[in-house]
Amino acid sequence: MDALIQQFRDLPTTAISDAMGGMSNLDSAIKPLDGDYRFAGRALTVQVPVGDNSAVLKAIAEARPGDIIVVDSKGDTYRAIAGDFVVGMMQTMEIGALVVDGVIRDLEAIKDLKFPVFCKGSTIASSGKSGVGETNIPISCGGVAVFPGDIIVGDADGVVVIPQARGEEILVHAKDKIKKDEERAEKYAGKPAEIRKYIALMTNKA
Repeated sequence: MDALIQQFRDLPTTAISDAMGGMSNLDSAIKPLDGDYRFAGRALTVQVPVGDNSAVLKAIAEARPGDIIVVDSKGDTYRAIAGDFVVGMMQTMEIGALVVDGVIRDLEAIKDLKFPVFCKGSTIASSGKSGVGETNIPISCGGVAVFPGDIIVGDADGVVVIPQARGEEILVHAKDKIKKDEERAEKYAGKPAEIRKYIALMTNKA
């Protein structure tokens, strides 16, 4: 994992989102299967037609260790984009995480793998494999444009996308936001009078 990605992994998605004006978060319905999951990595993008996951298999073969497979499945919640076998292959290939604008199946078995999966939930029906779909192209996932190589960060609050050209810039702004939040918390901790002043200031703004 390169140094930039490692630094993003240590930051909360909320701070990264604030650094980007809240404009690059995936649909809030896309959540981790386990609240302890946290990841950061480069996007390997996948676009599939509804009900087919052939391109996901292609992406697994193309992925480098640490890559994040990000799937545009059009928000479909009827057919699963992956089950425990497919997710198990991702784990074996040392992929960093799976992010899906859609659903998975074999929920309990996937949870047992302890592999970071972020999706809209689970279903029963499997996808077909007609051989269509594309990898490493610009996609839309959860209402956000994602390009191959973009930095993807996920934790209990959701998933945020950082355009690869802005990685260093956003990292600086996110760290600054965390520092200011810590200073603010320290300033008001245990001080009711100061809290009242702060609330009055914020609520009286034009």
